Amino acid sequence: MNIELLRAYLEDTYEVISADNGHLALEMVKNQRPDIILLDVMMPDINGYQVCEKLKLDPATQFIPVIMVTALSGRNDWINGIEAGADEFLTKPVNKLELQTRIHSLLRIKNLHADLLAEKNKLDLQNRIRSVLTQIIPTLLRTLPPEQKGIVIHQMIDMVVDAILENTAPENDLAGYETVGELCCQIINQLGANFEVDTREDNKNCTIKGNLCPWGREEARSNPILCTISRGIFSRVANMKGDDLEVDVVETMGNGDECCLFEINRLD
Repeated sequence: MNIELLRAYLEDTYEVISADNGHLALEMVKNQRPDIILLDVMMPDINGYQVCEKLKLDPATQFIPVIMVTALSGRNDWINGIEAGADEFLTKPVNKLELQTRIHSLLRIKNLHADLLAEKNKLDLQNRIRSVLTQIIPTLLRTLPPEQKGIVIHQMIDMVVDAILENTAPENDLAGYETVGELCCQIINQLGANFEVDTREDNKNCTIKGNLCPWGREEARSNPILCTISRGIFSRVANMKGDDLEVDVVETMGNGDECCLFEINRLD
């Protein structure tokens, strides 16, 4: 009856799945990965506190918000829930407005946490790529014969683009970018740059400009090869869809200019 009541309160807004014991709940959470969990304290097999504790100890589920729903109202019951990792509490009989308000609030917090985690992953990606390209590659290139340098640079360009594409969120579907220039900016800006695109009237050629170097201004000036890698990234991205495009370097901070300026032109 409690399950059906909560379902009636929520199913107009949310997709609701239910379990009638703790072991089944854990299995369903593992397979379904819900956005939020309403957990009764009194359940067969294992109680709600135990289920909550298992969820919060598992790295795969520890950030899913848990609302404990209970008829218990003693101080020790609340302390047990807090120790198990519960995020919120609702006392039976559940008030519909209070239920919806708590869920809405926790989902907002969960989304903010997801945004922060995505930003952290983005920064981690930037730091890893910058570390390799600004510290390791220039030293490596100095020891290589000229015929091998081009191969290494090409491999580094592929590594950068593939790493960024792998970490691109589904909502940033690359097919959604109207111009090649926008796509190039999306890729390079994930390394910490601030490039913007200026599409020309013919909508075929464009200019990409930025005054924040993805590698760092001083690093680029010390290692101009990094500017070559920037150009290579644009060339790789510009031709991902098979277009016959050429990327020209106009200005770079690595060469002492105030900004970086690249042109993407169709060859036809």
